[in-house]
Amino acid sequence: MHRLSVLALTLFASSLFAQTNPPQIPFEADTNFLKLPTDLDLGEVAGVAVNSRKHIFVYSRGNSTGPAYGATASQLLEFAPNGAFLREIGRNLYAWSYAHAVKIDKDDNIWAIDKGSDMIIKFNPQGHVTMVFGRKKEASDEATPWTRVNPPRPALNGQFRQPTDVTWDLDGNIFISDGYINSRVAKYDKDGHWVKQWGSAGGAPGQFNTPHSLATDNDGNIYVADRGNRRIQVFKPSGDYVREIKIDVPVPDDAQPWMGERPTPQTALSQQSGSPWAICITPGANQFLYAADGFPGRIYKLSLSGEVLGMLGSSGRMPKEFGWIHEMACPSENELYVAEILNWRVQRLTLHPGK
Repeated sequence: MHRLSVLALTLFASSLFAQTNPPQIPFEADTNFLKLPTDLDLGEVAGVAVNSRKHIFVYSRGNSTGPAYGATASQLLEFAPNGAFLREIGRNLYAWSYAHAVKIDKDDNIWAIDKGSDMIIKFNPQGHVTMVFGRKKEASDEATPWTRVNPPRPALNGQFRQPTDVTWDLDGNIFISDGYINSRVAKYDKDGHWVKQWGSAGGAPGQFNTPHSLATDNDGNIYVADRGNRRIQVFKPSGDYVREIKIDVPVPDDAQPWMGERPTPQTALSQQSGSPWAICITPGANQFLYAADGFPGRIYKLSLSGEVLGMLGSSGRMPKEFGWIHEMACPSENELYVAEILNWRVQRLTLHPGK
């Protein structure tokens, strides 16, 4: 019995060590695969997505106009699989204000989530608007940004306050994370009719502190990157809580942030290690969950149950380093596209986990 107990403890310790010290995944990074026109540069890249034809969609805080604070900063661009520039979508669109995320649904419709205008826009594959959610404040009124108050304002059906992302379940129902001011997930049916909402501000199961990114698995479960609470929460499409996923991996002693002092437990806020800024789930029968944090600037590969299988990257400005990954697309297990706020770019990553 004693020997069995020792063996059991040894196996448990090995498992714990594997969880807290996952392997580094070797990878290559291409920072120059997008071929921009000579008169165009990206701004802060808030979003990236890939459709069924392997076209790449980049949602950038470029094309800025207006005063320094309150500028219009949204531009949606499409590129061919080889990186060739194809077109700009929604040029001068009324909803454009402050880019946050772009997603592609199963029918190759393009969805843009604009945090500044509080709007979510669905484009068909041809690039024309087919559905609108939310409404921006009227220019004829005192159109000022939403402010955070305590207690929070009650969330209203169909109105958004700095939304962040969108995803869909197996029946085509639409889920919108909302967001920086509200703390909820809103559900519509596939035809755009309001169904329900769930969530409120807080740290209990089913509550949120900046629901920042969304993903869906093959069973239709909705994964919410609850950034301020340093966790990923999983829900049924009904809104019923399933579980939470925490990423607890030690931070290297020499890790430095992209800017500012190294975060402490008192100052970290959204810069907590493992706090998910962006998540994506790979397609196929054997799915994986990828999550990125702001500090120390890593990408984590997880099983859907939450086991950390590996990690890659760190903060910085060089290729293979990251400056606040804001959205990721993972069209396959070993191919990632990452949109960086601070480095104004998209990196295409090729992973080599077997090396």
